[in-house]
Amino acid sequence: MRGADGIFLVPGPGDPAAMGPLVGTVRELIGRTPVFGICLGHQILSQAVGLETYKLPFGHRGGNHPVKDLRTGRIAITAQNHGFAVRGEPGQRLQTDFGEAVLTHVNLYDGTIEGIRLLDVPAGCVQYHPEAGPGPHDSLGLFDEFIGEIQNARPDAGLPPHQDAVPRTRGGTS
Repeated sequence: MRGADGIFLVPGPGDPAAMGPLVGTVRELIGRTPVFGICLGHQILSQAVGLETYKLPFGHRGGNHPVKDLRTGRIAITAQNHGFAVRGEPGQRLQTDFGEAVLTHVNLYDGTIEGIRLLDVPAGCVQYHPEAGPGPHDSLGLFDEFIGEIQNARPDAGLPPHQDAVPRTRGGTS
């Protein structure tokens, strides 16, 4: 991924257990460039740092799933469309090959893990679809966070960012 400012792992479809080669590629990228994943991307990034995924007895489907960000206490109404989850306990801190990670988001319906943040390298992910926005702007800050990580990881981080490197993520004028 020469020249990439960041890697965005997009939603599926797919079974994360069948993504071994991609998980290996993501492992090689973590710590070299900022990485952010959504849905299947969340599951792939989670596997890349050593977490386990499993099939849910009933998938998460629809646009009204409350998810709590344990870092801020905020609850977002999210869109979801997946049949797999990441094993762990909400708020759990764990050591990975890339340093410390924390399980940051929890589904308030069933307690499944909905987000992870690596604390020592610029990487994180969420299980739900923040781009879908069922709560109009509930999760847009995740994109701002990722763009900030990309800007901080640039070799010329002391210089102002390129105008086109920061898309507008909020309504109104900027």
